[in-house]
Amino acid sequence: MHIDDIFQYTFKAVGQRLGLSIRMVDGHMQIKDLMHHPIWVSWLSAKSGFCRAVEQSGILTHRQMVHAALRYRLGRSKDDAVIYWQLDQLGQVHDGKLMWYGPDCHRIKGKNATWAMYLLKDYFKIPQDTFQATHVFFGLHLLSSSISQDTATVCIVEAEKTAVILSELYPQYIWLAAGGLFELQPQKFLSLKHYKVVLFPDTDSDCKAYTTWYNTAQQVMQSFFWPRSNVIHVSDFLERHATAEQKERKIDLVDFIIESRPKST
Repeated sequence: MHIDDIFQYTFKAVGQRLGLSIRMVDGHMQIKDLMHHPIWVSWLSAKSGFCRAVEQSGILTHRQMVHAALRYRLGRSKDDAVIYWQLDQLGQVHDGKLMWYGPDCHRIKGKNATWAMYLLKDYFKIPQDTFQATHVFFGLHLLSSSISQDTATVCIVEAEKTAVILSELYPQYIWLAAGGLFELQPQKFLSLKHYKVVLFPDTDSDCKAYTTWYNTAQQVMQSFFWPRSNVIHVSDFLERHATAEQKERKIDLVDFIIESRPKST
């Protein structure tokens, strides 16, 4: 038996405990929920530090937060992190990002984001370089067969938090998140080739985020799989409307919307 087969067998057993079917295909790990027990079901919650902060800040109502948590399959870890599960259009789990938020709805300094797959490997003493999860856009599972490709507009932001909140404020659009400035990768667009796509990069003082995402959009549109008639729009809204101070803080679209609200007296 080859050493890789041993690791695959071990990880397969781990997956079964979690309600997952795990196998290796062409050197990449494929993860599929077992119908009786998807992994995200056990962790599903609208009570993580993130969800509580969004409610307490008045950004969303309790009903909106619960609705968003159910829609995006948000989870909660034992130490109060929100779990942003990455599921594809078939409902397959690719990975889950754990992040911690304070009452101000901003990430807690000193607590870096981590991945569920990393934690599983660490817990079961499996070498981290044995399997590599294939990441997808957060929220990709929302593009089900019931969504009309002709009328749906897919909006992509950087942060998962932003996608969750904007999905309730502007429900007429499908909100996905790249998960980071450099996580907007061309191969992730394959499932979006027949949708109208609008990118909303964060803003900064030197226009780095906008330029990076604009260049990626050009690269995607020049790819062989992307229809030539489907133009990916990159919004410059924040570049035009954010103040110099906001750009210095590197705000995103939801920050701008919240900070533009009239102050209550």
